[in-house]
Amino acid sequence: MGRVIGIVSLKGGVGKTSVVSALGAAISEFNKKVLLVDANFSAPNLGLHLNVVDPEVTLHDVLSMKSDIKNAIQKLDHFDLLPSSIFSREIINPLKLRDKLKYLRRNYDFTIIDSSPALNEESLAVMLASDELFVVTTPDHPTLSNTLKAVKLARQKGRPINGLILNKVYNKNFELSLDDIEKTAEVPIMAVLPYDVNFLKSLSEFTPSTIHKPNSKASIEYKKLAATLLGEKYKPFNFKELFRKITPPRQEINRAIFYERVFNQ
Repeated sequence: MGRVIGIVSLKGGVGKTSVVSALGAAISEFNKKVLLVDANFSAPNLGLHLNVVDPEVTLHDVLSMKSDIKNAIQKLDHFDLLPSSIFSREIINPLKLRDKLKYLRRNYDFTIIDSSPALNEESLAVMLASDELFVVTTPDHPTLSNTLKAVKLARQKGRPINGLILNKVYNKNFELSLDDIEKTAEVPIMAVLPYDVNFLKSLSEFTPSTIHKPNSKASIEYKKLAATLLGEKYKPFNFKELFRKITPPRQEINRAIFYERVFNQ
């Protein structure tokens, strides 16, 4: 049975949808079959990231009982996509998402769900439909406060949180430190993604950033996270990486702990 991973954040603008696209592409590079699901029903834009603008059948149609879920799946180059409709006015029950996705578990190694950036039924539906969660955040106080809400809700619902994905990092002293973020959220940081203008370039070309710039620092970080989730090792030949082993960064330590806990028990 495949694993279902929810990517959540209760604040817009943190790059959650870009994370879904890039992480899905990174996992697919390990020869895994991946399905991306747009469960941001009120304002879906995962399809826009991938040049799927107005599909004939969407997740809205599935949840309103107008179509079978298999009819809504789009076959793309690196993974499959289950889009929602930008234009639909259908009244749906987001909490049916878990039941609908269970029929696809045997078809995919990983299903990655994009959620609503708000504390509502849509984000709750993603949490309930997921086996495990990542919370996307940025290193600033307003976003961290919303991250705490997401973590609290997930724990209330008994949903495992793999960790935080820290995005749009400038490495400036005005940003919150990794220590402060981890101590406040009480959740390990599993990936640190630098701010990179190439994210915007990849978006303009409707391509996941890990495909657009496969050797960028952010792409390498995504691939390391993907490898950790798969129980594999990702070791690009890089002299800088060799020297960094003396003092490995926090996220490297956290990924090693996750790997040992999950795969070496």
